[in-house]
Amino acid sequence: MSDQIKHECGIALVRLRKPLSFFQQKYGTPLYGINKLSLLLQKQRNRGQDGAGIATVKLNPEPGKRFISRKRSNTANYLNDLLHSVYKHFQNLPDELMQDTEWLKANKPYTGEVLMGHLRYGTHGLNSIETCHPFLRQNNWMTRNLVMAGNFNMTNTDELFRELIELGQFPKERSDTVTMMEKIGHFLDDEVQKLFDHFKKIGYTNQEISEQIKDSIDVNKILQKSFRKVDGGYAIMGMLGTGESFVVRDPNGIRPAYYYMDEEVVAVASERPAIQTAFGVRFKDVHEVPPGHSLVIRMNGEVDIKPFSEPAPPRYCSFENIYFSRGNDRTIYLERKKLGQQLALPILERVNFDFQNTVFAYIPNTAETAFYGLVEGLEKELNRVKEQRILQLGKDLNAQKLQEILSMRVRTEKLVVKDAKIRTFIADDASRGELMSHVYDVTYGIVNNEVDTLVLMDDSIVRGTTLKQSVINILTKLFPKKIIIVSSAPQIRYPDCYGIDMSVMKSFVAFRAMISLLEDDGRDDFIEEIYQKCKAQENYPKEKVVNYVKELYNAYSPDEISRKIADIVRPVNLPYDFEILFQSIEGLHAACSDKIGDWYFTGNYPTPGGNKVVNKAFINYMEKSSERAY
Repeated sequence: MSDQIKHECGIALVRLRKPLSFFQQKYGTPLYGINKLSLLLQKQRNRGQDGAGIATVKLNPEPGKRFISRKRSNTANYLNDLLHSVYKHFQNLPDELMQDTEWLKANKPYTGEVLMGHLRYGTHGLNSIETCHPFLRQNNWMTRNLVMAGNFNMTNTDELFRELIELGQFPKERSDTVTMMEKIGHFLDDEVQKLFDHFKKIGYTNQEISEQIKDSIDVNKILQKSFRKVDGGYAIMGMLGTGESFVVRDPNGIRPAYYYMDEEVVAVASERPAIQTAFGVRFKDVHEVPPGHSLVIRMNGEVDIKPFSEPAPPRYCSFENIYFSRGNDRTIYLERKKLGQQLALPILERVNFDFQNTVFAYIPNTAETAFYGLVEGLEKELNRVKEQRILQLGKDLNAQKLQEILSMRVRTEKLVVKDAKIRTFIADDASRGELMSHVYDVTYGIVNNEVDTLVLMDDSIVRGTTLKQSVINILTKLFPKKIIIVSSAPQIRYPDCYGIDMSVMKSFVAFRAMISLLEDDGRDDFIEEIYQKCKAQENYPKEKVVNYVKELYNAYSPDEISRKIADIVRPVNLPYDFEILFQSIEGLHAACSDKIGDWYFTGNYPTPGGNKVVNKAFINYMEKSSERAY
């Protein structure tokens, strides 16, 4: 992606179903759990560059012994720093102690049977250590302790916050993380208190009651109450002080969550390949946590997967498929290739099927897989051209003419190279801007000057800033006849409110293009009319809000908006022809699963809160406010 946007966070959960001594004997290490958790985090490090955290819970500890351990880091090398801090507790230990699992569990942190890890990509929040997950809600009652982390954003945090106040709480923050922690914590406390009162009436002692509560607590019921009014996208995991743990996924499946289990372990992660790599298992052995379900791992290791919410239409985040998830997931890899493949014919129509004078390349590195698919599509079209030309020769066919046709090829080159080591230590803005325009470099001497058309694949275009300031400028140094930028994703028109850092309307080049077209056509009154419609709904319940911003986009065709986007990102004094070609909405759905969500492109939000957010984002634009729309 030429324009960097924030990813969705990454989660990892490991639950050992055997004692530490089992892993010591079978695998030669008592650190099997922390080793696997570390690997899951490292294999998902693309999902967080602002911080990371780990927490563990020990099963059946003795009173007076610390049974919850947590460490977080937001340093520049956050993951290395985090893992070094954990593993340093086991350095220089004598072999006899490293093999003594009972001693390790009693005396060393991070030797619990329940382990949780999180990778953070901050969106609107601060990137302090306090904002890094996991979060910890402590209590002297083991059953009331709660450790929580997740990949989520709620559209109605203010509503949930007010509900906490109505319940009698006094939350210390308005963030969705703290709000959800306290919401789950409230119903956890409530469940524990009801169980205590029940067993007290029967005649159990307080100490006996504590043991009874451990076996009787109904986590799924707590989650049903906690998420009853939640609107958003989420994959949230938690651990109770008892070691009982859970993962809960939103009803639309917006956020990903996968699990694997066998007799030894249960593992959960945001991405399937991370589990496959960590545990050496096949694609078919890793399953999705069903949308609207909780996966609860009991104290005895038994797993319950139950619905906690009413079913909703699946609307998976399409950016997971296009950009976020690592491309080594089989399904995502094939979908990205298909996204590129079906753009072959529209591109060839733009260049009049001139294979000889067209060079195809991609913007590194996330567009690479879509580019492979594009090349396959181009080769398929080229074979048709070859077939037609051979048939047209008829009786005039000879070896020389046949060889000329067969020698036609798709010209693919690695033209653009990302220079990741560019640093801007220069103080003045002009010099810094000049330096940043060279984030990318090119391969010289391959393009035929003033003859070749360059076709460059990008996976998506959000703001267009990097295209204008860097990519297109550097391509001009190859002196092409024409430049065509191709996006494997459709035009990004609407804000996201489920976790990605895309909530300010004016940031989207497609939005700016549409507004510019309306202004050019003297339709300022129409823009004002839509603003008033949005403003009139400002205090409506989210369920009654209509996305009126769609009416603005409906005024123009996708091609008209694409041409305006090309005008906006075109550098001043660019001496070459320039076009931008976007994937169609139909192409997105043809390439990806029928469960894919497309709200960034169509404004069809999977939850009612989305319509409220988009209207608020447009109101903010009209009122020149840059505040968060949710």
